[in-house]
Amino acid sequence: MPLMRILIAALVAFGLDRLSKVWIVEWANLKEIHYIEVFDPYLNFAMGWNRGVNFGLFAGHEEWTRWGLTILAIGISLWVVWWARSQRGLWIHLGAGLVVGGAIGNVWDRIQYGAVADYLNMSCCGIRNPYTFNVADVFIFAGAALLILLSGRTKDDA
Repeated sequence: MPLMRILIAALVAFGLDRLSKVWIVEWANLKEIHYIEVFDPYLNFAMGWNRGVNFGLFAGHEEWTRWGLTILAIGISLWVVWWARSQRGLWIHLGAGLVVGGAIGNVWDRIQYGAVADYLNMSCCGIRNPYTFNVADVFIFAGAALLILLSGRTKDDA
């Protein structure tokens, strides 16, 4: 049962990430037009190709970084599944699935495009944010937050 929960959450996260990238990057042609104003300045689509990790860190040595980060993400995903399947609680399994689904979504990008497709740009309050992210990043962050907040709890919540 825990493994099934994790895999379903991962599949949903991965599917939503892929759907968003196909719709925005491919069908809306963001990869060519580079910018679509949605609800400026709060939400815009701005094409960013991340060849490294957060904020482009380790973006040099493109081929080594591409495949090294791909292998690392797959390895971490396998470890998260292995660890989470022995944990109790619906929310732990959901968090693990979100992390894994988001990571595999970004792995897909590295294989398909050679870089992670980032396109969400959000700004507020007179501060223009130059960075972009994607739905997979949201799932990874939310899943990691759930794991951090809930690991170590002794009460089984499902």
